[in-house]
Amino acid sequence: MYEIQRNPTEKLIIQKNEFKGKEYIDIRIFYEDEGEYKPTKKGVTFNPDQIDEVIKALESIKEESQK
Repeated sequence: MYEIQRNPTEKLIIQKNEFKGKEYIDIRIFYEDEGEYKPTKKGVTFNPDQIDEVIKALESIKEESQK
């Protein structure tokens, strides 16, 4: 699991999960509630087979934004 602090009360959490026997990658915003972080509906899940495509897309966006 990887966490990126967005602001004092929100984190972006990237993790591998399993649901009904299938693995998936989940990227989701979590918010702090009484000292505990809870998931929001704001996020995306995808098949681990797609991770290379997602990384490639993010790298392309990174390159474009650095121009």
